Amino acid sequence: MIMVITGTRKGIGKGIALHYLEKGHMVLGCSRGEGTIEHPRYRHYQADVSNDEQVQAMVKSIRQQENQVDVLINNAGAAAMNHLLLTPTAKARQLLEVNTLGTMVMTREMCRLLRRSPGGRIVNFTTVAVPLNLEGEAVYAASKAAVETLTRIGAKELAPYGITVNAVGPAPVKTDLIAGVPEEKIQGLLKQQAIHAFGTIEDVIHVIDFFVKPESRMITGQVVYLGGVF
Repeated sequence: MIMVITGTRKGIGKGIALHYLEKGHMVLGCSRGEGTIEHPRYRHYQADVSNDEQVQAMVKSIRQQENQVDVLINNAGAAAMNHLLLTPTAKARQLLEVNTLGTMVMTREMCRLLRRSPGGRIVNFTTVAVPLNLEGEAVYAASKAAVETLTRIGAKELAPYGITVNAVGPAPVKTDLIAGVPEEKIQGLLKQQAIHAFGTIEDVIHVIDFFVKPESRMITGQVVYLGGVF
C-alpha cells in the first residue's frame, strides 16, 4: 500500500510511519519541519496541513511519482489546556486550523489520489476529551468534535468512491502533545476512563490496522475511543 501520514516528525505519527514501513508499505509523511525518518520507502514533505497551497503542491508531487494513494492517516494535530475564559484567540485559531481545517484540507486534496485506489481508507484522529467533556479543553475538544462530524458525513459522501472514513480517539499517550499538561489533570482524566492507564502508540496502531485492512470495507463512519469512555 501507499500511505500518506501527517505529523510524522515525532510522536504517534512517527510511530505509525515506522510500523507500516516495517510491514513493507510505502509511506509518504509530512510535517511543518524537516523529516526525522530515514528509510528507502519513506519520502518526507514539508507542508502545513491547513495550508491549501502547500498541500496541493504535495499532492501534485505524489501524483507525478505514485499516481495513487491507498491510505490517508490524518494524525497531525495541536493540543492545549486552557479555561474557556482564559483561552487566547490566537491559540483557539491554531487549534481549529490544525485539527479541523487541516483534516478537511488533507482529505479534500488527497481524495484526488484515493479515488484511484481499489479501496481507499481515511483514518482521522479525535480524542477522549470529546466524550469526557473535560474542563480546560473546551476549544481543543470542540476542534476534535468537528473532526468527528467530518468523519461521519465524509463517510457518506466518499462511500460512492469506495473510500471508508473512520476515526480513532486515543487515551492519553506519553508524547510531547501532553508534556505540558499538569500531572494532576492527566491523572484525573485517566480516572474517568474504564481502564485507568495511559495508552501506547501500539494501542493506537492496532485500531488503525483494523480500519485500513481490506476486510474492513464495510466499516465506515465509526469513532473508536481507547480506554473505555462512554
